[in-house]
Amino acid sequence: MKVNTGHLTYCTNIHPGKNWNDDFTALKDNFSFIKESVSPGQPLGIGLRLSNVSSLELSEQGNIAEFKHWLKENNAYVFTMNGFPYGEFHRTVVKEDVHTPDWTTEARKDYTIRLFTILQSLLPEGMVGGISTSPLSYRHWFKTTTDFTEAKNAATINIVAVIKALVTIANATGTVMHLDLEPEPDGIIETGREFIDWYTDDLLPTAISDLVDSFGITAIEAEALTKRHLCLCYDVCHFAIGYEDHADVLKELKEKGIAVGKIQISAALKANMDQSPDQRIAIKESFQKFNEPTYLHQVVALKRDGKLIRYTDLTPAIADFEHQDVMQWRAHFHVPISVQDIGVLQSTQQDIIEVLNLQKVAPFTEHLEVETYTWEVLPEQLKIPIAASISNELEWVIKTNV
Repeated sequence: MKVNTGHLTYCTNIHPGKNWNDDFTALKDNFSFIKESVSPGQPLGIGLRLSNVSSLELSEQGNIAEFKHWLKENNAYVFTMNGFPYGEFHRTVVKEDVHTPDWTTEARKDYTIRLFTILQSLLPEGMVGGISTSPLSYRHWFKTTTDFTEAKNAATINIVAVIKALVTIANATGTVMHLDLEPEPDGIIETGREFIDWYTDDLLPTAISDLVDSFGITAIEAEALTKRHLCLCYDVCHFAIGYEDHADVLKELKEKGIAVGKIQISAALKANMDQSPDQRIAIKESFQKFNEPTYLHQVVALKRDGKLIRYTDLTPAIADFEHQDVMQWRAHFHVPISVQDIGVLQSTQQDIIEVLNLQKVAPFTEHLEVETYTWEVLPEQLKIPIAASISNELEWVIKTNV
């Protein structure tokens, strides 16, 4: 739906599905309730998530035509997609395999280009489309500096191949789309600082050289095209986990001419650890309730000296719970954004409010997507029917006056 600062939607990765039939069924079962709740009088956008299998099935002409007809009949549109998870994303152990296959592979490149082909056919005329993607790979798969660097370089080359495909599509059809790289804890790129450094030191030199050779354009034109087609996915949960200063990150991005393609509106778990022994026991017990086996729930701890300790999951973090120098924990668990207090724990909701206020004062993207995908693994006290849950999330954002 159109709000003051852009187009607001929710990501359909909240729905379980192994194939396009499952995905389409989930939309049919839930979308009408959500639209009637939050956008009865105007079109409502959909942030579409397709697995590799689903993308292959939807690419079939009959399925595309049927889905486009359904979108028209339901006053819905697709302007953004989530291309981060390639395979199954629910009811199976995902963990670090959410990065599989990573950007060092042809499979990831081909999947992403296929998603853009689908998005081009679904985009309303005149709209710019975007697809978020993984931060190149999972950093702990690479045990040496050489392996890490080689993986980053190989991934960058495949990212550039997608940029070239997007330039070709724009030249042929006039449709502009961008790939939005999403920093995440333990990704090869996990912070705003790492994204900006990779963009300026690795991506731009590689892309400019390739685009100049491929399209016969100047280096200035090649840089402009790179910046048009490769953007940042600003997942608020991920930036909050790293205790990043949102205003500073956005200011530097603007100074360097690097665009934000999408805000993913999401919240992490947090707790202040400077508490009495009884309160700390309650905090530990509460985090244990979120220690489920499906997804990675990385923890970043803030020490008294301002330094950070990074844990690869809740299990090793809980094992080190008695660390006396730690003042705060933030955990990668996408909790409902409309909730601030979760028993003795809190959410990073205030970070969302800060980012949306920055967006309100000086809009830096047109795409806003609520992404709370953990409904099935939430503790029972946080669960309400899924369509009502999505509606609550969207209504909370609308009331925040975006």
